[in-house]
Amino acid sequence: MNQGFTVWLTGLSGAGKSTIAERLAPELAARGCSVEVLDGDEVRTHLSKGLGFSREDRDTNIARISFVASLLVKHGAAVITAAISPYTQARAEARQRIGNERFVEVFVRCSLDELVRRDVKGLYKKAIAGEVQHFTGVSDPYEAPENPDVVVDSEVESVEESVGKILTELKRRGYFPKMNSAALSEVEGSV
Repeated sequence: MNQGFTVWLTGLSGAGKSTIAERLAPELAARGCSVEVLDGDEVRTHLSKGLGFSREDRDTNIARISFVASLLVKHGAAVITAAISPYTQARAEARQRIGNERFVEVFVRCSLDELVRRDVKGLYKKAIAGEVQHFTGVSDPYEAPENPDVVVDSEVESVEESVGKILTELKRRGYFPKMNSAALSEVEGSV
């Protein structure tokens, strides 16, 4: 059985975590991985319903995501999480629970100005105006990773470039099942 791993996408709301997860998942499947995506919005709907946005509730949400991810990793899955996960300590606990050698922290960086520009719902503008409370990156803190395993910058990189950076790190770590060289060349040529 393949050893599992987790790609932990962290970044502000609207930075592109879910989009990257959606593009990364089929690339991992094409490389022979059994893939599961734990999207922050879906987890809040199905696993963390009722939690608010206090620090304690946010930490509980991240603990739940990392617990599920750790179970999947133990069974050989390639897990992609896409959750803001604003606090350094909660991400460190997730890394510890999953296992340092099976955890790849990816910081999806994007400036606040660009996030405001992209925001079709206008939530950033409302948060800046004080109309929305506990909004990460505006009225609540976001502790950017100091030493992430991979940094992607969705403001200047295409989704394909960001996915390519992540795939390069995963390959470097030897996470992909052994494929014959012809099949691997064909898959890598598609990115």
